[in-house]
This record gives sequence, structure tokens and C-alpha cells, in this order.
Amino acid sequence: MKLSEIMHCFQGVTPAGIATCGADGTPNMAMLSQVYYLDEKHVALSCQFFNKTRRNVDQNPFASVRLWDPVTLQPYLMQLRFLRAETSGPLFDDMAARIDAIARATGMAGIFRLISADVYEVLSLQTLSGALQAAPDTPLPWSPESGQAGREELRSLQLLSDRLCRARTLEALYAELLASMASLFGASHALLMLHEEDCGKLIAIDSRGYDRVGAGAEVKLGEGLIGTVARTRKPLRVGGLAAVRRYARAVRESASRAGARLEVEIPLPGLADAQAQLALPLVAHDRLIGVLALESRDPLAFEDWHEAFLSLLANQAALAIAILSDREDEDGEARVEPLPAPLPARRRLFTWFAGDESVFVDGEYLIRNVPARILWKLLREHAQGRREFSNRELRMDDSLGLPPVKDNLESRLILLRKRLAERCPDVRLVSVKRGRFVLERDCEIVLEEKP
Repeated sequence: MKLSEIMHCFQGVTPAGIATCGADGTPNMAMLSQVYYLDEKHVALSCQFFNKTRRNVDQNPFASVRLWDPVTLQPYLMQLRFLRAETSGPLFDDMAARIDAIARATGMAGIFRLISADVYEVLSLQTLSGALQAAPDTPLPWSPESGQAGREELRSLQLLSDRLCRARTLEALYAELLASMASLFGASHALLMLHEEDCGKLIAIDSRGYDRVGAGAEVKLGEGLIGTVARTRKPLRVGGLAAVRRYARAVRESASRAGARLEVEIPLPGLADAQAQLALPLVAHDRLIGVLALESRDPLAFEDWHEAFLSLLANQAALAIAILSDREDEDGEARVEPLPAPLPARRRLFTWFAGDESVFVDGEYLIRNVPARILWKLLREHAQGRREFSNRELRMDDSLGLPPVKDNLESRLILLRKRLAERCPDVRLVSVKRGRFVLERDCEIVLEEKP
């Protein structure tokens, strides 16, 4: 039997156990956080807390690891021989990134961490018979390795490529990208975050499948799964989150009893009961554009082939975003048009807080930083009789503090539109042509400024 025939066992859905023996013959059992497939003859095991396990393999390099198939629950036994411990390099970085993402999501940063990636030679792999009762033949989940499945996925990639190429605006491109995740690839929960270079954060621009769009949500580079992918610029897949969270929280409780200082637990974004996550970096011309994050309640929703296949999609999406972001705006100045007749008595109070550069509407937070400065400019000039504005004039306004290079203005306007649609649908920014938009309102707008 080959290791590649039991790839489901390396997804982390079901916990693995390791047995070692000291020089005096005393056995030791421990649970493993991660078993990493390297090739047909080698695996890497995560070393985090296993002082006894490490002492044993230093004295006696042989170990046994038991794995379970998460679909059939069939157990397998690997006989291993310890070769080396890696504390740096690509293998260590890949394994550490997964553990770091989980640690930050469960408040275990600094404690739930990888000490070394221990590489073992696989001496034998066997199926443990007699562990399961016989069951009627049941078709296993579809395998992407079939020729027909491969053709279906390539067709989906072609369709998405065509849709991205036809997108005329960034807003249309974002919508097509997220909608296609569900319609073509079955990922019904997707989140798109863009990198803001000036503040070093990722900002949510759009999503699909959640109760709320979440536009404007922020993630720091290196924070959680999404932030880790942004920092490393490598795709990251986490499966079996329920088992991993239980394992991490058990360690957390033990560390807490020992007096260790822990971070306040931070819930994972999106689905509270997500069982699998896949985050893909969007990189174009060596520049981080953003991160596309997918979630599922199915612990086996994302496998190796998803990561490789959807990375192609992410690369194309990143290039499309970069091209549309760099397009020139429409020439000409915005026109000043008279306001329409007075509207009904419904009022919306917009408040500008200069201290943290944020805008509130009717006492509730709306937006901050550069998008807030843009909105406040539009509202003030609208109050003086303007309705139409242009991207070009916004770029030329030094008071807005747009970065001189890669200002992401169009994406900031998209974020602003979505925040208004979510929090204040009576006020809208409506595109009228390339590089131009109007501010529409179905209410009276009242402005106030506070320090």
C-alpha cells in the first residue's frame, strides 16, 4: 500500500496517535497535532509539547503512528524511523503557518506553536484489520482523480476565466469571482479581502454565503489563517477544525492552570462551525493584492488538488484586479448640478469624528480612515449643491491622503458603497460612467463635526 492512497488521513480530520519507547523499554503514547505527507517514503510530525516523545526518539529512533480515514474510519499503522528535526526552511514554515493560524484563532499564540518539524522514514504501512464491522458497499465521495472530474474542473476554470476577462469594473470582477466560487466550485462561503499597503492590513471588500457582507472588517498581517496567508504569500488549508480546536483548548486549559498568560480568544471569521478553511493569496507582479478565503462545514471540502487548482484561479484574479485598478480615469471635470426638489422629512445624521477620522450615521459606526475622508468630502460638497463627482478629482485632492502609488481608490469606493448599502441605504454612490458617479439620497442629510 502507498501513502498516496490514504491522503484523507493527512487532512487532520481525525486525530493521529504516536507510540514511542525509551531506552529502558518504557512505552509512551501521545496525540499528534499534524502528520504531514512528504513523499511515499517520508512524513513529518509536528513537535510542540512532546518532551517525553522527543526524549524517546533521541534514545530509540523508532515510532508507530496510527491514522484513521475520516470517511471510512479504517485505521492504518505506520512504522517509522526518526531521521532529523527541522527548525527552519520551507517544510518548517509550511507546518508552522498552519499551527500559527489555529493558535491565533484560539488565543494560543506563543504557546500553541511548532518547535520542530520531525522528519521520519516510513518503514511500513499496513491496514489494521478487524477494527470495523463489515458494511454494505457504499460509494465513496467523488474523487477528483477521475478523468471526467478533471475535465469538469478545467471547464469550470475556463468559464471563470472568461467571466473575469469580461468584467469591465472592479465591482463586477469581485462579484463574478465570489459568485463563481459557489456556482462553479461548490464553495458557498467565500470572503475577499484586499491589502491596504498604507496601513498594513487586509480589508474585507465583499463576501458570499454569510448573513452580512462584512465590508470594512480588518485583519492584520500575520493574524489568523487569512493574515498568515497574506504574510507568507502561500496558500494555507486547514481541515478538521473541530478536532483541532478541542486539542488546542485542552492545551490552553492546561497552560492556564500552570499560570501562563494567554490572549483573549478570537473567534474565526465567518462560519462559527466551519470544519475546513482554505485561504489563497492574490499576488500580481510580486505585489500582494489580497486574500480569497473559503470555508465549509464539510471537514473534507478542500484537499490537495483544490489548493493547487484554485491557486491558478487566484493568480488570474490577482492580475485582473491589478489591471483594472491601474486603469486611467475618465478625462474631464465633474459637473456641478443643482439638487432635486426637497425630499421627505426623513433625516440621516452623519457625524465626523476628527480624532480618529471616522464617520458615524445616526450614532452608529460607518467607516473610518481614507474611505471616511472621501465620504465626508462628498457629503459636504453635496450639501453645497453637487451631485456628480469623478475619480480623478478625488485622486488630485491632497486632503484625502491617498497614497501616491497604488491608491486603490476604486476599491475604496466599492467598500464605501457596500457600507452605505448595509448601514444607510437611503444614501447611495451610483456609477454613471467610467470614473464618474453621483451621490443619490432618499432622505434629508444632516452633518455635524466633533473632535
